[in-house]
Amino acid sequence: MTKNPMINPVFLLLFLTFRTSLAMAQNTTVMPINVGVVLDLDTWFGKMAVSCINMSLSDFYASHPYYNTRLVINTRDSAGDVVVAATAALDLINNVEVQAIIGLESSMQANFVIDLGDKAQVPVISFSATSPSLRGSYFFRIAQNDSSQVDAISTIIQAFGWSEAVPISVDNEFGEGVIPYLSTALQAVGAHMPYWSVIPVVATDEEIVAELRKLMSMRNRVFIVHMHSSLGSRFFSKAKDIGMMGEGYVWIMTNGMTNGFSSSNSSVNIDNAQGVLGLKTYVPNTKELENFKARWQRKFQQNNPTILDVKLDVFGLWAYDAAWALAMAVEKVGTTNNISVQKMKSGPELVRELSDTRFRGLSGDFSLINRQLQSSTFQIVNVNGNGERGIGYWTPQNGLVRNIYPDKSTSRYSTSTASLGPIIWPGDTTSVPRGWQISTNGTLKILVPVKPVFDAFVNVTYDFRTGTTNVTGYCIDVFNAVMEALPYDVPYEFHPFAMPNGETSDSYKDLVNQVFLKNYDAAVGDITIRADRSLYVDFTLPFTESGVSMVVPIKGNSGAKSTWVFLKPWTGDLWVTSLCFFIFTGFVVWFLEHRINQDFRGPRCHQIGTSLWFSFSTMVFAHREQVMSNLARFVVIIWCFVVLILIQSYTASLTSILTIQQLQPIVTDVNLLMKNGDNVGFQAGSFVYGILRQLGFQDDKLRIYNSVQELDQLLRIGTENGGISAAFDETPYMKLFLATYCSEYTLVEPTFKADGFAFVFRKGSLLTRDVSTAITKVHEGHQMKAIEEKWFKKKASCSSNPYTAGSSNTLSLDSFWGLFIVAGVSSSLAVFIFVAMFLYENSQILTRVDSEASFWTRIREILRVYDQKDRTYHTYNNSQLQDSVCGIAAVESSPNTSCPPRPSSSSSDCSEPHIVNQEPVGIPNSTEQGGVLSPNGQATQDGTHE
Repeated sequence: MTKNPMINPVFLLLFLTFRTSLAMAQNTTVMPINVGVVLDLDTWFGKMAVSCINMSLSDFYASHPYYNTRLVINTRDSAGDVVVAATAALDLINNVEVQAIIGLESSMQANFVIDLGDKAQVPVISFSATSPSLRGSYFFRIAQNDSSQVDAISTIIQAFGWSEAVPISVDNEFGEGVIPYLSTALQAVGAHMPYWSVIPVVATDEEIVAELRKLMSMRNRVFIVHMHSSLGSRFFSKAKDIGMMGEGYVWIMTNGMTNGFSSSNSSVNIDNAQGVLGLKTYVPNTKELENFKARWQRKFQQNNPTILDVKLDVFGLWAYDAAWALAMAVEKVGTTNNISVQKMKSGPELVRELSDTRFRGLSGDFSLINRQLQSSTFQIVNVNGNGERGIGYWTPQNGLVRNIYPDKSTSRYSTSTASLGPIIWPGDTTSVPRGWQISTNGTLKILVPVKPVFDAFVNVTYDFRTGTTNVTGYCIDVFNAVMEALPYDVPYEFHPFAMPNGETSDSYKDLVNQVFLKNYDAAVGDITIRADRSLYVDFTLPFTESGVSMVVPIKGNSGAKSTWVFLKPWTGDLWVTSLCFFIFTGFVVWFLEHRINQDFRGPRCHQIGTSLWFSFSTMVFAHREQVMSNLARFVVIIWCFVVLILIQSYTASLTSILTIQQLQPIVTDVNLLMKNGDNVGFQAGSFVYGILRQLGFQDDKLRIYNSVQELDQLLRIGTENGGISAAFDETPYMKLFLATYCSEYTLVEPTFKADGFAFVFRKGSLLTRDVSTAITKVHEGHQMKAIEEKWFKKKASCSSNPYTAGSSNTLSLDSFWGLFIVAGVSSSLAVFIFVAMFLYENSQILTRVDSEASFWTRIREILRVYDQKDRTYHTYNNSQLQDSVCGIAAVESSPNTSCPPRPSSSSSDCSEPHIVNQEPVGIPNSTEQGGVLSPNGQATQDGTHE
């Protein structure tokens, strides 16, 4: 039996029709709920929003035919006026008794109506009022808060390395609300706003041009535009007319303007914004969204045939979702309360239900927190050609990403431009703009000091033949290398600055003051960072070492002729530690060898002397006692290695002390100079004069030098002849001086702290940070070393001079801690193993239960056993045979027998008779009479022991 394919669809259609009719017949208590809509009905935005709201309610009730409530839309025209919008809202609340108001397309209109809604307990729902300053207990924002995009903007600023950005906003609630949040976000990434440009809502073209020219005169070239698309179109048109849409400029549009650009029917807007970056609300592309766009396009064109090329934007989607959410919330409140529309005054319940509403809308997941839509993902677009081109996205979790669904393995927050696609900037270039203008004329004017002393730092010469000025020196070469290390080209030129007061302390102040007065862009030379100067100009990181040092004459040291010079190679703690380890090692070897080695037995004095002799003789490796046990051999091997290192180090240090000429400064204390009334010198025009005066030096004790040769002469003749005993100056100057006179003077550093030489720029100059970064790069490379060798090259005699003030050839315990630890651990380990083995072999003494001896009695028994020879050790058997033979030889007084000498008898512990064997051992007599030896060495007649 075959089935008819047309039966099922027909049956299903009839069933649905019958069910719907039955439901409509049963549902006779549908409650109409009045809802107000306040929009500017004469604009395309208002028409689009009304169309989306109507389609949303139609779709909602078509999919929920059994709901008991129906929203009834009451539309009012705001005419784009704040007062008219507030009047319309008041009429809807009082006369129509609406349960909610939707619309209020601008933040200014919403600001007025929010207070009305709070007083009447009527929810006010806006899908286009985005200002963060809007707040109310009954206010719902079904749109992205403008503050949600400031982190995305600051991340873009950080990614491209821009340190300044100027916001340009419209002068109303919408424009002003986001600025505090934007300023905070920029500061978080190290950028700031040097200026805030405000454009009136009804600004004329002349007013816009005047503000643009003011912006053009500033150094900043990064601008953030926050205004509606209608005003923004005029703004970019005028910016293009005066040349501000060319190369070097950066324009970033907020999402309010970018979203409006995509729905505008004017192609001029796009033409005037070529190269602009923009943030755009990200909406997931779904099949439902595509179907709705197609339906909306047909319906809107039918209702508005005169409006052409209008595209649905995110505001229309938010309007659709807002109406859908309100319908859901009203149904929940109406079903719960079960009351008629005339008596329905349930504002708080509606607020609660609307806040808890969750669903999948056309704009994405619909979720409200604090009555605001939670949507914070943005698409980054680049305006090019006839439209916009997506170059990436920003999300709160991942930062900048190329794709909206990045690799899950990359979970870190990205601030790299590599995460974005290629960008075509204003001026049709792919080169990333610097973000600021170097100088008003495009070339930096660099001031350099002209001075006769220490010209290796800065030397200015004039060529009369060519009429050109040549500027050379260490500071100039460093500056040139730093500028080459910048990621962009900076044209600059040097301008000599003749000190107006000669070489005085005010000369450098005058030079720095020229930069402060904006006569020059920067200053380069041997300019020290000072606190008073930094109040008016910016300093880069120092490119030389800091500090004020003292140079003094040096004299020979007679320490090498000292009687106790042999003690100098080691410090006292190293001597004491070495002595302790010699004694400790001797004790360990005795402890391990006492039971098995004849050399370590005998009277107490003999054992102590042998142990110490054995340990200290290892210094010259002259120990003759044999070591029997493997544990002792292990200890001796480690100790000999330690002794070898100690002796070699001692020899090298002593050799250095005796052979190298030791030079010492004649004075190292500033207070001693003042106490003795010595004269001191300083360079003309240096701030060191103020430091010396603060220390207590009187003017009659201060001498000025104007050249390196004059400084040398003053130090040679000394204070007694009108010279000086010491000279004070910054460390770079002193090291340059010592590069020539190293054999006669020495550097005592650092006497005082200073911040070193640095480059000077105008206060707030954006070059300061980049140049400081470039200084670090030059220091890390090989260029700085090459420059120093070029200008501070030492004499051959100075290069070979091994002396450095304060150097010492004395070795301390810190240098040998590792060796002593190894020796101590190895010796302790050997003792532990020996004790463990000995106790194990004699455990019956400690563990026997039949004895009533005390614990200490057993310990004494163990010590007595330890003091005896270990007869089971293989070395004992050999020595026993030798002792027996030697005993016979002693009786016969045989001179040919090779036996060790026997100690003489004495009653003291140190001269006890050395009894070889405690028990006699029978050995056949080698004499003619035969027989055996008695215990006292006499032979018996019967061949038995007495």
